[in-house]
Amino acid sequence: MRIGIISDTHDNIPKIRAAVDLFNRAGVDAVLHCGDFVAPFALLSFTDLACKKFHAVFGNNDGEKTGILKLAAQKGWNIGPAGMDVAFSGKKIIMLHEPDRIDTALNSGCDIILYGHTHKPKAEHKNGCLLLNPGEGGGWLSGTATVAVLDLKTMAAEFHEVGGSPIRPM
Repeated sequence: MRIGIISDTHDNIPKIRAAVDLFNRAGVDAVLHCGDFVAPFALLSFTDLACKKFHAVFGNNDGEKTGILKLAAQKGWNIGPAGMDVAFSGKKIIMLHEPDRIDTALNSGCDIILYGHTHKPKAEHKNGCLLLNPGEGGGWLSGTATVAVLDLKTMAAEFHEVGGSPIRPM
């Protein structure tokens, strides 16, 4: 199973559409968003995902949460607070936005911790757990929008520049 991971899209619709296209071409089975989509309309482009599994957590810049949750309910998406956990292929995944809760999450017996907020792509192993930040999906701060695709069978992560090719395999 392969999952697409994105964070910090900050209402950048063209980059979200490009990320959705990349995830569809990569054949991901689910997409996980680590927060800061910002407004409900920013989530609408995710309806074009070929996969139907979409999970997200709120970030520190997400406004209009009522509208976001209403849209999620209509689409059958799972959107909740940071710290939400999901499971795929026998792997327990904890979704955060800010990295300040990583140490606590490491003690929960999870296999993978996903987070955003820093806008910097990063993957590392700590205490037998994969910590992964896909970078910034919106590309506003660095000028480069990035996402990650994670193969849950091999636990290999690949970072992609949205609209580009792989930038750093792990």
